[in-house]
Amino acid sequence: MAGGYLKAAGRRACDHECGMDTYTLMITNLEVKKMLRRMILEWFSADGLNLSSFTEALLAGDKEYMNQYLNEIMYATLSCYDTGREQSRTRVHENFYHGFVLGLVADLRGRYVITSNRESGLGRYDVMLKPRNAADCGIILEFKVLDPDREQSMQETADAALRQIIEKGYAAGLEKEGISMDQIRIYGFAFSGKKVLIDGGCILERV
Repeated sequence: MAGGYLKAAGRRACDHECGMDTYTLMITNLEVKKMLRRMILEWFSADGLNLSSFTEALLAGDKEYMNQYLNEIMYATLSCYDTGREQSRTRVHENFYHGFVLGLVADLRGRYVITSNRESGLGRYDVMLKPRNAADCGIILEFKVLDPDREQSMQETADAALRQIIEKGYAAGLEKEGISMDQIRIYGFAFSGKKVLIDGGCILERV
């Protein structure tokens, strides 16, 4: 969540599973509480954007609709204060987008084991969806914010996210569960302000 929306209300020493301290968070004030409530209600409002539409497109591998849906919902609900582009805060904003998309895929938790920021291969993936049913594909999501000092387009940013998934071997966690490479999909998300570009597909098409 973007800085200023939540504050730490308590701290617990290092969680050995993830190697980091864990915190109890609380909303900072009534104004922020009202804002978050309004944003969530907008997500579920009858405005033609069904929350499950994104996950349906994700499962179907429909990148065109995934892009259309996420761009529309980001334009309709996010503020420039959420998505500011100061270079010193790039990581904060990447975390904001991470949480935003993680919330959208949360309704798949009955069908998938959804994990975030866990070690696999040579690094930490952003989001992994491990299927509970062998007929479903495994899915890995990686998020990056466009850095104009390194990339000239959002496509380059999305490509960098996909390369990271492959080069760091993030699929190793799914392969250990017996999921074959042809049953693993990877998606790179490139963000810039209130815009997003999603690319990817079967991991074998990218290796």
